[in-house]
Amino acid sequence: MSASTSNPIQRNPGEVATAGTYRRSDPIWVYRSGTWQPGVVEAASSTAVMATYRCGQGRGTAVDTMSVDYVRRRAEIDPQLDRTPSGPATAA
Repeated sequence: MSASTSNPIQRNPGEVATAGTYRRSDPIWVYRSGTWQPGVVEAASSTAVMATYRCGQGRGTAVDTMSVDYVRRRAEIDPQLDRTPSGPATAA
């Protein structure tokens, strides 16, 4: 699934996964600053997800905790964020 262009408020609540279904290193999309950015889960509780995500088109990242309304699963590989046993998928 590619990044959505919809606002999280417009999502069907029945299609929003609960926070407890996310696991460390799961690839996700994170809605921040009006767009969906690639990210990875750092931790999840029963009510929120903490994720590292890309800030815009650059190589910079941010870490934030958000409700599940602002995350969704991601299938595409992001070479900067997606981890292998030895670290990021590709060297910088």
